[in-house]
Amino acid sequence: MKNCSSLITKRIPVLLFLFLSLGLYAQEANLDSILFDFHNKPDRVLVAAHRATNEYYPENSLAAIKESIRIGVDIIELDIRKSKDGELVILHDRTLDRTTNGSGKVGDYTLEELKKLRLIHMDSLTLERIPTFEEVLQLTKGKVLIDIDFKLEDMASIEKTYSLIQHYGMENQILFFLYDYNETPTLQSLNRKIRVMPRAYSRKDVRRILKMNDIDIIHIDESYYKDRAMRKIIDSGARVWINALGKYDTMEGVKKNAGFDALLSKKYVNVIQTDLPEALLKYLRARNLHR
Repeated sequence: MKNCSSLITKRIPVLLFLFLSLGLYAQEANLDSILFDFHNKPDRVLVAAHRATNEYYPENSLAAIKESIRIGVDIIELDIRKSKDGELVILHDRTLDRTTNGSGKVGDYTLEELKKLRLIHMDSLTLERIPTFEEVLQLTKGKVLIDIDFKLEDMASIEKTYSLIQHYGMENQILFFLYDYNETPTLQSLNRKIRVMPRAYSRKDVRRILKMNDIDIIHIDESYYKDRAMRKIIDSGARVWINALGKYDTMEGVKKNAGFDALLSKKYVNVIQTDLPEALLKYLRARNLHR
């Protein structure tokens, strides 16, 4: 019995190592699957969780990000702002009033001061804190794509963001969202491995963006959606991103499948950002449009 007990004791660290290794492999394999679909399966629709939104945790929180990863979203959309002492933090609004128990502008507080605040979810105070961009990178490395909605304008902050991405070797996980597609070459010059996602406000913008190098995803608006124009994006090897936010998510909340049916009638859309990621994943998987 003593020998048997000793053998089991010796095997526990080995089994623990194997368990942890398998978990890490599963995470990496999931990212590999997302990237494979992104580049090779235009018929599969990728799901982007807006601000990592879900019904359990506050937006833009580490807990919400973990939940997004757990349910199998492909892309997590996050907002970057800067503290008074120049640290990159994840928060949508310019002010703290709506999403935290603080008040005033984010940029008027140091990181230490911001970290003392707690995030609000559905009018209730939670234990979640404002994450830093670095904490998000550490959490998501090897697991999911990140869409960065950059709320800052200074080049120094962009360079700091790029530097952190490079430090963690996560260039292949980033979509850097640009409101002004004319800035694309500037960002590409910083690091061509980091994917830029420009926004097009018209079909004319789409044509101009398609003439640029290394663009494999374009954010479009439904106001000018036409199958023929969107087919050109798909044929170029790029993806078509559209938002379900507002109109289609609201329709879905009123009647199941109504919003998603309406949105997917636009047959050349293959990335959807939504506040209902779990519902959208179930909808797509039932129709063999998601792995």
